[in-house]
Amino acid sequence: MVNLRQSRQLRELLQGDAGFPVGVELVSTRGSMRAEQSLKVREFAEALTYSEKVDWVSITDNAGGNPQLAPIALGTPILYAGKEVIVHLTCKDLKRHGLESQLWMYASQGFHNILALTGDYPMAGAEGLAKPVFDIDSTGLLQIIQRMNAGLEVQSSPTSTKTKKLESTVFYPGAVCSPYKLYENTSLPQYFKLEKKIHSGAEFIIPQVGYDARKASELMAFMRHRALDYVPVVGNIYVLSPFVARLFHSQKIPGVVVSDELNDLCQKQGCSPDKGKAFFREFAAKQIAIHKGLGYRGAYLGGVHNYDDVEKVLKIADSFGDEDWREFVKEMSFHRDGEFFAFGHDPDTGLAREGDFQVELNKAEPEKGDFTYSMSKFVHGLAFENGKGLAPVAKKLCKSGPKACQPPSWLSGVEHLSKTTLYSCKDCGDCSIAETAFLCPESQCAKNQRNGPCGGTKDGRCEVLDKPCIWARAYDRRKSEGKAGQLLKHVPVIQDQSLRGTSGWANYWHASGLFYEMELMEKAGMSTTKLINAATAQNAKELLSRSDFGGLSNGQKSRFIFTKHNPGESISNLRMPKTVVFDGQVYDSSRASMAGF
Repeated sequence: MVNLRQSRQLRELLQGDAGFPVGVELVSTRGSMRAEQSLKVREFAEALTYSEKVDWVSITDNAGGNPQLAPIALGTPILYAGKEVIVHLTCKDLKRHGLESQLWMYASQGFHNILALTGDYPMAGAEGLAKPVFDIDSTGLLQIIQRMNAGLEVQSSPTSTKTKKLESTVFYPGAVCSPYKLYENTSLPQYFKLEKKIHSGAEFIIPQVGYDARKASELMAFMRHRALDYVPVVGNIYVLSPFVARLFHSQKIPGVVVSDELNDLCQKQGCSPDKGKAFFREFAAKQIAIHKGLGYRGAYLGGVHNYDDVEKVLKIADSFGDEDWREFVKEMSFHRDGEFFAFGHDPDTGLAREGDFQVELNKAEPEKGDFTYSMSKFVHGLAFENGKGLAPVAKKLCKSGPKACQPPSWLSGVEHLSKTTLYSCKDCGDCSIAETAFLCPESQCAKNQRNGPCGGTKDGRCEVLDKPCIWARAYDRRKSEGKAGQLLKHVPVIQDQSLRGTSGWANYWHASGLFYEMELMEKAGMSTTKLINAATAQNAKELLSRSDFGGLSNGQKSRFIFTKHNPGESISNLRMPKTVVFDGQVYDSSRASMAGF
């Protein structure tokens, strides 16, 4: 048995000077730990645990949408033996309460490295297809983790108005990105969502599997272009075989692509006496070398199911010289015909040209015939701009309705008919169509994605519904008016299920009742100073107890607003923010107000 090196935390491995650490993916299996297939997985896991060449083990969570043994079952022996473990946590099977519960369990058991994913759409399970959850997405999950790390603020008791702060967790959260997309309207939203994930707390990134060195270099170029390169990126290396290549080529695995050229090469190698095993191992080793040369902080090795293959791939990778990777780039150029690239091509290296971002995000490219979008923008500007147009009148109508903060029945009828006809509205009450360029994520996205696209699209089409992805369409709409770069510049949205069945219009006008209540208290004689203090006192206590909040110096997070008018004169002036700064990110006033600020 090989002795373990002194254990080093994943954070230290990826952010320190630990060379080029390597992790290996361990795919869970269906059945108990005593099942025959589970025994094979456990044998592989034990070999990884005691290997000096493997720095961490990453365990999947119902990969491919299939029901499987929970990651903690396989991960516990590995973790307790001293090896670092990443557990995947997806949003497809659990609502936010279940996810929080899982996180408390992981924290209690010592699992601190979490890869937050939205997750694949469920496949057939017991008695047929399971109903997906997708209560929140990976961005929302990252925000929950961020709050738990800060000390989650919760109600002291079901009947109490007081709150208490729970013990802080020490999670090291990561996220994924899918840079290997075919079109501009699916590629750039992936990069924008990557940025949003980082601002929501992701501290390391593992991109989707891909086989094009230029696209791999483009991801790093984007990170530097947006000053995100302080976050370590781990190269995703998946060992191919003729069968796996055919599977990836068919795009039956959401988000993973193998080009025609690479598939043909893999099938040809499969005809060799060893069925291409030597070729595929060397191919993977060259990918490791390329990612190391590009500045990735480590390698994540998948597609291996026994330790012998792991050892052989890593041995080949160790045999390469420091500059050999530059030659390997020529062998790793498997993009597709007409594929979009955000950065220019450097003909000398075959990689993305640093600093040459080719898209003019602020250049308008008008589309013809999008009547619904034009009309939606017009109505939104007429009725939903704070303090402007019809908004004050509509707000008064809602105050006189039969239910608090809800419109009269005739206005509810107008809302339901118009939104159902135009957007296939599902009356969620927490409307996000303004963030998605007036495309309803509740009814038109299989995963109800409100903070950007998932990574599963097939050439711009939803892998579940087989129709254009709403975020690709939203990008096109924003680009038509020169606002493509603002696509995800809204405060991250986590849907409030308590609003379901209520009026989205009224909830928007009254910001879910918060400002309305404050305005009523002001009318009752409470001073604006006391109102603001009552609304912010608990948050202020939290900020004062933390070192990363409470100031405007480098390294600190900032959450504050600039208002157009003095809230000391009228609390209603808080409804008209000029700018919102949330965790150091600046949001324009319209998108800030959409999120309830």
